[in-house]
Amino acid sequence: MRSLLTRSVLAVGAAALAIGVTATGVARPAAEVPSAEALVAARQAAFRLNLASFLAVKAAIARGDDVKTLALPAGAMAGWARAMPGLFPAGATTPQSKALPTIWSDRQGFEAAAANMATAAAKLNELARAGDSAGVQAQYAVLGGTCAACHDKYRQPEQR
Repeated sequence: MRSLLTRSVLAVGAAALAIGVTATGVARPAAEVPSAEALVAARQAAFRLNLASFLAVKAAIARGDDVKTLALPAGAMAGWARAMPGLFPAGATTPQSKALPTIWSDRQGFEAAAANMATAAAKLNELARAGDSAGVQAQYAVLGGTCAACHDKYRQPEQR
């Protein structure tokens, strides 16, 4: 499990570096700004990797694994949440994107939702590092709630 989590964390970092997006929002020359297609592809890949980390944490909790091993994926999820708004600049959408227009029309709310996820994941990381199994289990549910709240308002529903 740790190998999968490590690869997921490294892949998310590589994806962010590959498109040059930073959480600080540093302006870049127009010639270096990634295309909407590149941004959508990067954020979709990062969301899938985040989901893999989230599900790996869920499985580890269910198995009763040592929660200290969950600090890495929890920290990665916190980092992703902090970086996420940077992957949604104005106009960065394509027909393949699941992003709703509310991301841009309610930018403050979107950034607050990402910050809520970052805070919840950072708390999960803290509890995991402390070896607090009961705290990790409870905080995992809190983290899941932050994901759902953001998806409910800022992402198209899944087609079933």
